[in-house]
Amino acid sequence: MARSSSTHQSVGPIKRAFSSPKALALGMSIWPPFLGAGIRVQEISPDWRRVRVSIRSRPWTSNYVGTVFGGTMLSGTDPFWMLILMKNLGSDYIVWDRQVEGRFRRPGHGHLHVTFDLDQATLDEIRAEADTGERVLRWFNSDVLNADGEVVATIRRELYVKRKA
Repeated sequence: MARSSSTHQSVGPIKRAFSSPKALALGMSIWPPFLGAGIRVQEISPDWRRVRVSIRSRPWTSNYVGTVFGGTMLSGTDPFWMLILMKNLGSDYIVWDRQVEGRFRRPGHGHLHVTFDLDQATLDEIRAEADTGERVLRWFNSDVLNADGEVVATIRRELYVKRKA
């Protein structure tokens, strides 16, 4: 009998192949969509709570006026909040990226970077809400910074979390 997607989250080939933070960071950095977009995973902490990503401007990832495409910045933030939550909540929870919003604040030139940090209080809140059996919808903000530390864009992602039945 097939399981419905609402009660089962399958394990993809990337998750199976790259179970350690270092291996996953390397694998994601050489994954063709990230490699071609100039996106590199600099670090995934051993506790899976912090991820650092760099986004380098390339001629093919820059728009008509020479700034990094907004889509490239969105791609550089795509899987990380979901990954962090999945690793920290464990296999008893379903985690999905639900929607994304981008607010572009200044032109993104050159080398950009973004850091994702999950604190214990937020993790505890999400787990407590999900343990009631209800779905949890939570927004996470990520600032994309330029080399001077100025905010180029704020990317917001809404994640869906539910405890498996």
